[in-house]
Amino acid sequence: MYVAVKGGEAAIDNAHRLLAHARRGDPAIPEISPEQIDGQLKLAADRVMAEGSLYDRDLAALAIKQARGDLVEAIFLVRAYRTTLPRFGYSEPVDTAAMAVERRISATYKDLPGGQVLGPTFDYTHRLIDFLLAAGATPPEPAEAAAGEGEPMARVTDLLDGEDLIEREVAPDGDMPVGDLTREPLDFPAERDLRLQALARGDEGFLLALGYSTQRGYGRTHPFVGEVRYGEVAVEFVPEELGFAVPLGTIDVTECQMINQFKGSAEVPPQFTRGYGLVFGQSERKAMAMSLVDRALRARDFGEEVTAPAQDEEFVLAHCDNVQATGFVEHLKLPHYVDFQAELDLVRRMRAEYAARRGEASEMKEAAE
Repeated sequence: MYVAVKGGEAAIDNAHRLLAHARRGDPAIPEISPEQIDGQLKLAADRVMAEGSLYDRDLAALAIKQARGDLVEAIFLVRAYRTTLPRFGYSEPVDTAAMAVERRISATYKDLPGGQVLGPTFDYTHRLIDFLLAAGATPPEPAEAAAGEGEPMARVTDLLDGEDLIEREVAPDGDMPVGDLTREPLDFPAERDLRLQALARGDEGFLLALGYSTQRGYGRTHPFVGEVRYGEVAVEFVPEELGFAVPLGTIDVTECQMINQFKGSAEVPPQFTRGYGLVFGQSERKAMAMSLVDRALRARDFGEEVTAPAQDEEFVLAHCDNVQATGFVEHLKLPHYVDFQAELDLVRRMRAEYAARRGEASEMKEAAE
């Protein structure tokens, strides 16, 4: 294989030059800039940041440009760059209850403290191509909230928590080390923090299919969207030399709290259970799918029988990462000449033996007649 690749270096160099030419496109058309990608294809950049596991808008936009719009390839580029960065430590947990909300909806309460905030969404649009966009039409100015309407909004699940109708969230031990699957190989069974890390940077399409499967009966869930919220949260870090938290800035995140039914047991009264999703940027579909799968993976926690793919921890976590999946699938394009020739020779010999046996059987049959 090495000889084959070595002999094709000139062809590979030419392929790279052709790729750069194809990436640029028609020289008569103005070249798209990373700033334009981030500003006008924001949801694409958000997905690349989330699944690339690195919050850097400029880098995500540049990766999308380099990958010619192939988001999985862009995610691969960001993930590879991430491995070159130094690690200083871990930030403090973000407080999503104090989020500067840009969008916040609930399917469980019509009237709730803080209200429903529709924000920027495709949910209520007609799925019709808008040809005015091709003409460069100027969009109308958005409505602005009155002063005082941007106050923090408590989580919807806190309403159920106040009546003890939903499982309690147990605060983790502050002295426990933070699990980090980017530094230690994922082992099974995995704790929930590691499962959530894997799901947060897992492939959106894979998680969407698994989440959908739980709604179709492949997993014992009956979900309600307690809340989906999107907005800015503050990130803080505690330097060892200071001993107290200092602000690093703000990031955009989407959080989903999925409420699921649970019949209870002899030890636990009937109550709702939770599924949780949190991802970089505005990625509601991903956060919702993540929360559905999170709840499905907790089946054993509630004494439920594990029967569906979405409930199988090893199946889900071993296959949700699109960088690993891409590498494993696309490596099939590399030269496998020696392997194939070996199998080709084997099949030819087997066919020859098969033909010989058939001939012998035919001769024996003719002799018997």
